[in-house]
Amino acid sequence: MNNLELKKIANDVRKGIVTGVHSAKAGHPGGSLSAADMYTFLYFEEMNIDPADPKKEDRDRFVLSKGHTAPGLYSTLANRGYFPVEDLTTLRKLGSYLQGHPCIHIPGVDMSSGSLGQGISAAVGMALGAKMDNKDFRVYTLLGDGEIEEGQVWEAAMFAGHRKLDNLVVIVDNNNLQIDGTIEEVCSPYPIDKKFEAFNFHVINIDAHNFDEIRAAFAEAKATKGMPTCIVMHSLKGKGVSFMENSCDWHGKAPNDEEYAVAMADLEKIAEELAKEEA
Repeated sequence: MNNLELKKIANDVRKGIVTGVHSAKAGHPGGSLSAADMYTFLYFEEMNIDPADPKKEDRDRFVLSKGHTAPGLYSTLANRGYFPVEDLTTLRKLGSYLQGHPCIHIPGVDMSSGSLGQGISAAVGMALGAKMDNKDFRVYTLLGDGEIEEGQVWEAAMFAGHRKLDNLVVIVDNNNLQIDGTIEEVCSPYPIDKKFEAFNFHVINIDAHNFDEIRAAFAEAKATKGMPTCIVMHSLKGKGVSFMENSCDWHGKAPNDEEYAVAMADLEKIAEELAKEEA
């Protein structure tokens, strides 16, 4: 898949994020939008998956450790064909299967998550299980940069490095913002790359919104043997929506009707620009 196609899909993913959160009148748009390009690459190019057989044994696994950004995962799964895109408007509503955090009963979701710090442990267990069973599937997990202030993250990292789990890729969404402000102000985990290196990870720093860099990073991770990989993706919180970009105010808040209209206009403008580029 070429970069232009990926950009168009990522923009559709962002539309789904904004639509779902607006409909729910609750949710976490900022960190969902910052990770939309990574979600898109994982599910449309990188991972060995099949929406028609979401539980196939040899599929690659993905664990959303920062589970509050479920709107991003749900929109990606819907656009990939796991369930109807129209169902995104049922997010967080009574009777909907699309809960506020990922739940394993949702097609395409490999692990229930939401309690920060715990998802990476599940991913490490999956990767170890694959090694023990001589399976060649790969495991990916996405963490927030605020989330890595949790101690359990580093226990899991220590174990993964010690066990040389080269089938594991840990991705850190480094948008530098959490609910109360910048991560430096709250409880700085910097330098992120050096910390993972200390736990025997191969570390790659990339621009989270550059598909060439994303693609190269995953190729490098796959070629790395004898140690897990950590991809630190430097991203923009709220990416694609003008008034949400680089603002912790939109960590966990839904747009009202007027804000939703502005957000969708922003994303439609991007769609028009991509259409011109295609022409």
